[in-house]
Amino acid sequence: MPHHRLHREQLLPADLDEVWAFFADPANLDALTPPEMRFEMRSPAPAPVTAGQRLRYRIRLLPGVRVGWLSEITELEPGRRFVDVQRAGPYRSWRHEHRFEERSDGVLVVDEVDYALPFGPLGELVHRLDVRKRLERIFDFRERAMAARFSREGREKDA
Repeated sequence: MPHHRLHREQLLPADLDEVWAFFADPANLDALTPPEMRFEMRSPAPAPVTAGQRLRYRIRLLPGVRVGWLSEITELEPGRRFVDVQRAGPYRSWRHEHRFEERSDGVLVVDEVDYALPFGPLGELVHRLDVRKRLERIFDFRERAMAARFSREGREKDA
């Protein structure tokens, strides 16, 4: 089963407490998900996240195709990192580590996603033709959403 990795880094001009509070609140997942995916939280998701917490939601995978996803927070170091692992969903495996590193000019947000697709060689073909590009677009959206949220204007609007 081939595994794939997606790595992203983004420096946000904010303080660690503010960035952590945003990411530790599952209600903010919708703001980080492209609208065409029609993200829908299906279970209560109190903030902040806790180790062992399970998040149940639905997303639009393709036009007319919605899938359920169950994630579990398997590792948690408040203010530093957390890991969510897909327990049920469209991937054969999915592990997403979120790290937050305080810097003199803000917070470096690091996303490491390790994943594999089902269906063997067919899954790999679909990965090359579509899935990899789709994940890149999702994380591009996420980057723009975080930049807007943590810009001076975005933070003033939320105050």
